[in-house]
Amino acid sequence: MNTTAAHTLLLVDDHPMMRRGLRQLLELENDLQVIGEANNGIEALEMVRELRPELILLDNNMPELNGVQTLKRLREQNFPGKVLLFTVSDDEDDVRDAMRLGADGYLLKDMEPEILIQQIRLALQGALVISPALTRVLAQALRNPPSASQLDLTDRERQVLKMIAAGSSNKVIGNKLGITEGTVKVHVKNLLHKLGLRSRVEAAVWALEHLR
Repeated sequence: MNTTAAHTLLLVDDHPMMRRGLRQLLELENDLQVIGEANNGIEALEMVRELRPELILLDNNMPELNGVQTLKRLREQNFPGKVLLFTVSDDEDDVRDAMRLGADGYLLKDMEPEILIQQIRLALQGALVISPALTRVLAQALRNPPSASQLDLTDRERQVLKMIAAGSSNKVIGNKLGITEGTVKVHVKNLLHKLGLRSRVEAAVWALEHLR
């Protein structure tokens, strides 16, 4: 008997049939639990505050607030969980924007169900998951990294980045900005995602070269 608590998921898609199909698929897995469904990004932002899911499976093509815009607001609100874009859109700008805004993955809806389950589990373990068809798009983005002016950094993220460059620890940054050390860690994680970097050291070097 498995006594390990299941990972909690929120489904965000404006097509009820898609949400129903995803829920039925995920309910077959003992380690995954759908705790909510949202019809659009605005609903999702409200539900996240109440439900606090570990992972959000997020469609991109939605009215009012699309997936990338919803992702941006989630990161601005310091949502600490995983966010996977799950969409039919393979638009290069959407893929690049999602990665720069801190998405934990970008998956296309034409994938096999068992592969989707596998990718969700990998994301929950901390891996960055991308549909194989999109690797060319990401390779191109890495060859042409964004300039400082192109990055959609929030004012708070720029503050944190400058303090990292000055050698400040998360605790010191939190004390100076009046936020918790946990919140600082979320900002650092988002920064590394957006910059395409792997460590604080790389972020510090990048800041010294690009921020004024």
